[in-house]
Formats: sequence, C-alpha cells, structure tokens
Amino acid sequence: MRQRRLKSEINVVPYIDVMLVLLVIFMVATPMMTTGSVDLPTTGTAPQKPPKYIKVEVQSDGVLSVFDANGKPTKVRGIKEMKAQLSALKDDEENIAVLIAGDKETQYKNVIEVLDEVKRLGFHKVGLETGSK
Repeated sequence: MRQRRLKSEINVVPYIDVMLVLLVIFMVATPMMTTGSVDLPTTGTAPQKPPKYIKVEVQSDGVLSVFDANGKPTKVRGIKEMKAQLSALKDDEENIAVLIAGDKETQYKNVIEVLDEVKRLGFHKVGLETGSK
C-alpha cells in the first residue's frame, strides 16, 4: 500500500477576509475623525493669507474659537468672551489682521455678528477665510 504524503500549505483566504473587514472599518471611521474644524466655502480666487493673523472660527452649531497668532486655539462661550480675548490679543500687536472662518453650514447671521464685533474692536484688517477650488 502506498503511503499518503502530507500537504503543508497555508490557507490565505481567512487572512484576506480579515483584511477586507479592517478596510471597511477604516473607511467608515475615517470621515468621523475630521470633526472639530470648520468646512470652509470655496472660491475660485482665494487671496493669500497674511503672514501673521488672528483667526476666529464660527462652527456650524455657533460655537466660537479664537486662534492667536501662533495658532493656539481657545474656545469661547459667546461674543463677550470673544471680544475680551481679541482685546487682549490686540494689546499684544496693534496692526494684526483678523480672519473669520465660518463653516459653510453655519447661519449667515452668526458670521456677520462676529464680523461686526471684530470691526467694533478697532481691527482694520478683517477678512473672511475661504478655501480654494
């Protein structure tokens, strides 16, 4: 009687299944990781940003964040806190520019209120931040 020879092979099908499941999980989870920043509207001719500026972010739910010239964020609870924060930053540097970044899903009213208050504080260089196409 002839003896049977053992076959030593690795079945890779289960490994492929696991990799496909991981790929699907990462594809679903990645868009959820981009919360917290604003989704800027785009324009065809976005001008260059100034070299040093203060940024005020208006998120879609109306939450405000003030970024100093070094990019350090500070969440503020309302217009009054934003004014106090900007006044302190203006004392540090008189002629600094202010960019207002409004999420494209936010109400127009929120962005205009922030724009008005920034101008009332005496900032001369005020602009709206947009993304480029």
